[in-house]
Amino acid sequence: MEENNENSLKQQNDILRIAVLGPESTGKSTLSEQLAIHYKTIWMPEYAREYLKNKADSYNLEDILKIAQHQLQLEKNNFSNAKKIIFADTELIIAKVWCEAVYKICPDWISKNMIQNKYDFYLLTYPDIPWEPDPLRENPHRRDFFFRWYEQELKNMNAQYAIIKGFGKDRLQNSISAIDHFLKK
Repeated sequence: MEENNENSLKQQNDILRIAVLGPESTGKSTLSEQLAIHYKTIWMPEYAREYLKNKADSYNLEDILKIAQHQLQLEKNNFSNAKKIIFADTELIIAKVWCEAVYKICPDWISKNMIQNKYDFYLLTYPDIPWEPDPLRENPHRRDFFFRWYEQELKNMNAQYAIIKGFGKDRLQNSISAIDHFLKK
């Protein structure tokens, strides 16, 4: 991948890039899809789910890097289909934190591209909704820990973000309010 092409994601067609991130089982996928419907645009599902459900053995550091690279490429490939906003149901902060949490290191590619492809706005989902078991989820008792870690990464990047709380329609409405407030700036 050419570096200039990766850096140009933000500038393509003046499309606003919004990432939904947070701990496991905090409604990121549902919220991303609902927001795309509300704003009449597209969203990029979390590629890790597709990749890992088809993997026979456990994942490794190389798998996380492949997932991260493919996720960014999917967004780039679908950028032209967005209308004013594109929503991403994950992004490279999650890959970085996951690498560091599990393997105590993070590939340079992830760290470098996380900064170069910083989103315009982030919705950080708070772990205030019930845990839903899923074979791909690993940390039911560490959601607060990961929430704080993700928030610290956003602060380290000086990113613009909103913490999203609430259940069901309230969570969606809180997200819409945060985005609309951001758009007015």
